[in-house]
Amino acid sequence: MTLRIDISGLPSERIRFAASPLAELTAMLHVLAEPGHHPQFSGWAADVWAGLRPELAERLREAEFLWRSSQADFMIPARPRPTLAEELDDVDRIDDETYVTAALVTTCGSNRVHFRGASPLTDTTARERALDVAQARGALQEAFAERLLADPAAVRTRVRRTLEECAEAFFDGAWASAAVQLATDLRLKNELLRRQGIGSALASVSGAVALAPDGDCIIVDKVQDKATAAQGAGVTFIPSVFGRPHLVAVHAPGWHPVVQYPVAEPSPAEPVSLETVTLRLQALAHPVRLRLLRTLARGPHTTSELAHFWDLSPPEVSRHLTVLRRAGLLTAQRNGRYVRYTVNLPDLTALGGDLLAAVLR
Repeated sequence: MTLRIDISGLPSERIRFAASPLAELTAMLHVLAEPGHHPQFSGWAADVWAGLRPELAERLREAEFLWRSSQADFMIPARPRPTLAEELDDVDRIDDETYVTAALVTTCGSNRVHFRGASPLTDTTARERALDVAQARGALQEAFAERLLADPAAVRTRVRRTLEECAEAFFDGAWASAAVQLATDLRLKNELLRRQGIGSALASVSGAVALAPDGDCIIVDKVQDKATAAQGAGVTFIPSVFGRPHLVAVHAPGWHPVVQYPVAEPSPAEPVSLETVTLRLQALAHPVRLRLLRTLARGPHTTSELAHFWDLSPPEVSRHLTVLRRAGLLTAQRNGRYVRYTVNLPDLTALGGDLLAAVLR
């Protein structure tokens, strides 16, 4: 399963590597919302939460709709600017319909809300669909969606003010340190691009990113088969210190392709018993369970959502989830009438190292 970005006929200078303050702030906000995805930053996240004013902390929780499960496309700029203020000015130039539609694309992973050309601001069916999906994600997201649809201008102003206050509270300090690492990475990528071409530059981004043999397409390993075209705008690659382990791709119609990739090194993993490793490998051996796990790695889902996403029956999905839970690869949390399943990312990430340690012991 891949995202294919058509770059046929695209001049090499339209493949750009650049740092984005807004994209890095988005990665930080995701860490704060999902610290379990980023154990190497758990201490940083705890310190930030402890130091936040209660009002700002509350506003971050109410707007996490934009960055927790999947990032709103306008949070990952195609044309990065030197400062956060300039990038927020660019976001302000987006019309309400584009902003609202992007903000409502909030179901986990790439199982996104499809409005089929109808605007949730004016079309009753599209509006109800958006609110139904938001309700399934939780009360905070449902409330945010209701406010966004009722008064988009007020919500946009509130979100921008929240992001500006994040700059003062924690982003400016973290960005000063991250920018050094990003600059080092960008020098390497741009030098590879200039001297050896796009294939070498992409190979240095991630093992999940490659140039197709014919050179006309960038292939990104993602949870679904998707395709987009770079056209005249090109493709932007944005490095991130706080983004690991995620490889974020903007590919929706109407948006320029952007890939945000991690540059930080992964944390070392502790080995577990051979019995546990064996149980987890057996759980992953089934192709359906692997597909479910890839979807859940993008964020929490219910059994019904997974069944709809993969065209399976709920009982069949439930049986596979039981196996994954028994192997310690999933956790379940009840929220009202919904039970949402989440990947145990630290243990899943450590599986390769656990296997090697078990073999060598």
